[in-house]
Amino acid sequence: MKKFWKFGATAGVAAIILAGCGETTTPEKDIETPAEPPTEVAEVEFPVTLVDAVGDEIVIEEEPEAIVSMIPSNTEIAYELGLDEKIVGVSDFDNYPEATADVEKIGGQEFNVEKIISLQPDLVLAHESGLGVGDAGLQQLRDAGLEVFVVQNAESFDEVYDSISTIAQATGAMEEAEKIVSEMEVQVAEIEKLAATIEEPKTVFLEVGSQPDIFTTGSGTFMDEMLSIINAKNVAGDLEGWISMDPEAIVAANPDVIITTEGGYVEDAVGQIKTRGGFAEVTAVKEDAIYSLDSDMLTRSGPRLTAGLMEMAQAVYPDVFNE
Repeated sequence: MKKFWKFGATAGVAAIILAGCGETTTPEKDIETPAEPPTEVAEVEFPVTLVDAVGDEIVIEEEPEAIVSMIPSNTEIAYELGLDEKIVGVSDFDNYPEATADVEKIGGQEFNVEKIISLQPDLVLAHESGLGVGDAGLQQLRDAGLEVFVVQNAESFDEVYDSISTIAQATGAMEEAEKIVSEMEVQVAEIEKLAATIEEPKTVFLEVGSQPDIFTTGSGTFMDEMLSIINAKNVAGDLEGWISMDPEAIVAANPDVIITTEGGYVEDAVGQIKTRGGFAEVTAVKEDAIYSLDSDMLTRSGPRLTAGLMEMAQAVYPDVFNE
């Protein structure tokens, strides 16, 4: 009999974070990254001892040759680090890069313990967002002799950089990590510099879920930080974390712009917002300033966050960022 264990937070939040690949309504714009002089990067010497998100001290004796990734953000980081040939298992939610389609699937919120063990990975990259529900399954993997490393739940760009560096230390890919983080930092700085020229910041409502309740992101999330970087105000900024928000409160906030990340899995997500009761008088609705952006690039704490940041900037301030 196959054994499955749940992995992920609540079903609603997991759907917000893991699902979704919405279509962007704004054109892409390349972010130029100026060349920088090469710097010395310390090579990873094994064995490596790291402390993971649950406080466990993990000793990785040799550079991993077979890796299972249990969440899309870990997978995207691993592929960007050049670990393509070492990835032997990914979650059912993984859809980027395209190469993940050919990799063995280990389940979604419920992961198949026996499948993971059969893949004989040297390293299993779990995630802090899955704690509480999938603990028993993770312990079974540990009991089977597998090295399970729980990556932190990043809530800011700095913490995303830390996640990239940590996975790199665990896999011997520090040189690649330094390049990725450096490029992301430069891209964020360039966007922030351009955003500083905006004299009248707009108010924005981020809709990351609508069934059965409307979900948004408040302070302490990297999506809220994204709005700050582009010089926009989050109408839910006084709230904390991933929270539900009453429709009447959204109408009262009267956002200049509404961004939904549900376009990839909710039919006519923008149209549903426009026709929502009481929303006809909201500025974003009256001015047709509702945009469906790629959920994956806005909610996955990985290397594509800067591309998501640019898409957000283009949607909120098209005159500034689409030139």
